[in-house]
Order: sequence, then C-alpha cells, then structure tokens
Amino acid sequence: MSAPSRPTRKEQQARTRAALIGSAMSAMASKGLQAASIAEIAADAGFTKGAFYANFASKDELLLAVLDETFDRAVGDIERAVRDHDDIDAQARDAGDAWITQTGAEPRGGRLFLELMVHAVRDEAFRAAFVERRRGLRDRVTRIYEERAAELGLVAPFPLEDAARMTSVMAHGVALDRLVEPDGIGDDFFGTMLVTFFAGLQVGGSAAG
Repeated sequence: MSAPSRPTRKEQQARTRAALIGSAMSAMASKGLQAASIAEIAADAGFTKGAFYANFASKDELLLAVLDETFDRAVGDIERAVRDHDDIDAQARDAGDAWITQTGAEPRGGRLFLELMVHAVRDEAFRAAFVERRRGLRDRVTRIYEERAAELGLVAPFPLEDAARMTSVMAHGVALDRLVEPDGIGDDFFGTMLVTFFAGLQVGGSAAG
C-alpha cells in the first residue's frame, strides 16, 4: 500500500487556522475576550505565536474569523432544515432546535457572541467589521427566505430582509437569555417561537399573483 500523501501547504494552513479558531472560541468564551491572550490561544492549539501571526495579522482578525465560523454554521443549519423538510413549520422547528442545541450543548457560543458584541460597542473599527458581517448574514438568510417564499407562491406583508433581522434578533435574544437562566427555556422553545412567527407571516401575506 502506498503511504498517505502529505497535506499541501494550503491544506496545512487551513488546518492551522481551524485549530486556532477552535482554541480561541474556547479560551475567549471561558476567560473573556481580553483575558485570553494570543500566546495562550496558540499554545492551546499546539502552535507558537509565530504560527498565529502567520495566519492572522491581529487578535481582531482572529475574532472576525470566529464570527465568520459562527455565522456559517447558523446559515448551514437553516439551509439543511429547508433541504430536509417540505413543510415550513417543520423547517422552522428544525432550524430553531438546531440553534437551541448549539447554544445549549455549546454554551461557549452564546458567551462568545456576547463578548464579541460588547467588544464591537467599545471598538469602532471592530464594530464596523462586525456590522458588515451581520449584514452579510442577514443577506444570506434573506435569500433563503425569498427562495422559499417563491416556491410557496407567497408575498410577505413586509420586506423579507426585515423578517431576517427579526429572526436574527430572536435567535440572539434566546442565546443570551439561556446564559442568564439556562433552565428557563426548554429545548423546543425557539422552534415554537419560529413556527409561530412564520405562521403569522403566512397569514399576513398573500398569494403571488
């Protein structure tokens, strides 16, 4: 049998970046944004500070990569829910349950997002990049909603980009509430919230003519 091929430089860099992002998520969620140092993040991932700076120009650049990872997972859960179910209630329930699982089984996600939001409020340059990514996330979710509405032949009572913002606010509110009161929200809470929201959206909308 031939020996397995060695990873390419690009593949190795991708693995290094992924390891650093994972280490950062754990360190910053448990210790806080400021207390988690670059040296600690790199060491926990099995690398040196030199390896960190070979992949990220600064700590803020790493934070934005963490944010990208978080948003990609959220959109992926929505896309999977739409792909796996034909019924809009089942899609909403699945997406809501996925978010509850992510923020419940991995509470670091909720803590980390709160840390990032606070940092965005305090640092204007980071806030601008943070807002740009949030808008990108809403644009992606809006496109999913628009495609689904077209499939159902529905016209929403207000712009679907507003619906994307509403569900985003709901998701973040649920995640933060679970940080304060972990036992206060059941596993089906957010799914029920989304089912109710989209039911109202359908009732208030109209058939495309």
